[in-house]
Amino acid sequence: MKNPGPDGKVRLSSPLLIVISAPSGGGKTTLCQHLLARHPGMARAITCTTRPPRPGEINGRDYYFLDSAAFSQRLASGGFLEHATVYNHCYGIPKTEVLDKLQQGSDVLLNVDVQGAATVCARAAQDATLARALVTVFLTPASLAVLEARLKRRGADSPAELARRLSVARQEVAQWPHFQYLIISTTIAGDVRQMEAIIGAERLRQSRSTFTLDG
Repeated sequence: MKNPGPDGKVRLSSPLLIVISAPSGGGKTTLCQHLLARHPGMARAITCTTRPPRPGEINGRDYYFLDSAAFSQRLASGGFLEHATVYNHCYGIPKTEVLDKLQQGSDVLLNVDVQGAATVCARAAQDATLARALVTVFLTPASLAVLEARLKRRGADSPAELARRLSVARQEVAQWPHFQYLIISTTIAGDVRQMEAIIGAERLRQSRSTFTLDG
């Protein structure tokens, strides 16, 4: 990633691995979509899954679709940066998918839950490339009441499911001190502005820059 220095010269900045977590309905998927649209050099890591493709989904673009045996083999070999089972289907982010993109100079964006973020941080503690690139952000509405209103507007959950999501959200929000940054969600535009400020600050870190004064 290239950024101009104060004298117009080029300063090289190492790529970022941006991990964004939020409770269900917190707005992380929308935020990630806006970031990817605004940053052509930013990539999302393509996830492996054992669920069958949905209409219009393409292997290698939307997901890597694997059978259970192939997924288990990758898992056993330590090939996933993080993984989870959701509704009887397995999902995993290939470690090579992330490392290859970082080594190519692309920022990588991960949209994961709190447990997934903790797993990524644990892996980064054992890998210098991941550790140098890692930026963790927790996004949350200002209160559970605001989150409940958002979930109700979606109209996708029964009262019992809504109560379950709010209970899980309370536990997830309690984990925010384990993240480097906290964004209190307001509007989409406001969340994007705060996220852009974080990205800008991280690009200016001395530890991410290569700069020499010539001439």
